[in-house]
Amino acid sequence: MSHVFPRHTKSDLPIAAGGEGCYLIDAQGKRYLDCGDAAVSCLGHSNPAVIRAVQDQVEQIAFAHSGFMTSEPAEALADLLIQHAPGDLDRVYFVSGGSEATEAAIKLARQYFLETGQPERRHVIARKQSYHGNTLGALSAGGNAWRRAQFAPMLIEMTHISACYEYAEKPESEGSFDYGQRVANELEAEILRLGPDTVMAFMAEPVVGATLGAVPAVEGYFKRIREICNQYGVLLILDEVMCGMGRTGHLFACDHDDVAPDILCIAKGLGAGYQPIGAMLCTGAIYDAIRDGSGFFQHGHTYIGHPVATAAALAVVRELTERDLPARAGVMGDKVHSALEAAFGQHPNVGDLRGRGLFRGIELVSDRGTKAPFDPSLGIAGKVKKAAMAEGLICYPMAGTRDGRNGDHILLAPPFIIGDAQIDELVSKLERALSAVI
Repeated sequence: MSHVFPRHTKSDLPIAAGGEGCYLIDAQGKRYLDCGDAAVSCLGHSNPAVIRAVQDQVEQIAFAHSGFMTSEPAEALADLLIQHAPGDLDRVYFVSGGSEATEAAIKLARQYFLETGQPERRHVIARKQSYHGNTLGALSAGGNAWRRAQFAPMLIEMTHISACYEYAEKPESEGSFDYGQRVANELEAEILRLGPDTVMAFMAEPVVGATLGAVPAVEGYFKRIREICNQYGVLLILDEVMCGMGRTGHLFACDHDDVAPDILCIAKGLGAGYQPIGAMLCTGAIYDAIRDGSGFFQHGHTYIGHPVATAAALAVVRELTERDLPARAGVMGDKVHSALEAAFGQHPNVGDLRGRGLFRGIELVSDRGTKAPFDPSLGIAGKVKKAAMAEGLICYPMAGTRDGRNGDHILLAPPFIIGDAQIDELVSKLERALSAVI
């Protein structure tokens, strides 16, 4: 009998015993094409450079508390990230994962306005059907009703505007650009409703991951968001925990939209699964406000800047940049999309194929013509996950796409090293899984 507290108490999970490239291998020797581990394994499961970096760092120094010492890999990783970061991002605050990164971003935004003499700025605006993590602050920012429901009495008050969800929410009579401008302008309306001097930040994912299934904003949307934030002195926080680090074809996902945030959050692909790590990046102006004010960011965790975690991430980012793997993710992502289009483009229960790079979503519907979702009582997403595992495919099906309860999608996030043959394998296994369920 296991004493592990699993995510799902009624699940019977195989034991991961090995990894090789794009594959996970269980204790029985079965191989699974890994295309859905929450967009973590960007380099696959046996990258020798990252493994060697972890081993070397453990032998040198495994841990030094950041309240007393910094470390060479943390300094080098921060330098490398800022070298490639968009806009005026200038400082890196290391954490252990995505929820910690977004939590830190919210707290930094608040302290920035305290340090600059604007204590009345306290409101965070985010978007419906977003996901920013599971700690209470991050969950408060998230707009997924199902995840929030049972913890609602404990959450911080935050407000949510519409997502930029073209497939399900744009009227046929409206053009894509006009739709994007309209939903972006909801931010201005909400700022005015709350009071312009009381709003501190707007938080959004450049490409929405878990809750919507790889939904990118339409062209022009984020440029308008940036204009609104500038006009009202609101900080723009971009959550790239899932879509960043090359996943969508750029090292930083916001580069596609040609915008730069004031605070940016990364994780998942930063460590590629070799170590738990995340980071919050902020502009020099925000950092200077803390440095020239109290001098102390009132936040912290024991393992921030962990030497082994930052050594692993340094090796990961070097692999990404020196091998130009974000560009490869863009090229292979186009191939994945073409293969999905050929297999499912006319499928009666596939409503939308979307995404960027190797971050792809498939929305499942009961009726392609009306876009009507399946009855949630059918549990389509869970059944697809189980059927795909039986075929030897790990993907990321999720329910509640439309509103937290209705709707189903499949999120695909294979390693950047995926080859043409593995794309064929992905599609054929997914075809069999969907045929078994629908």
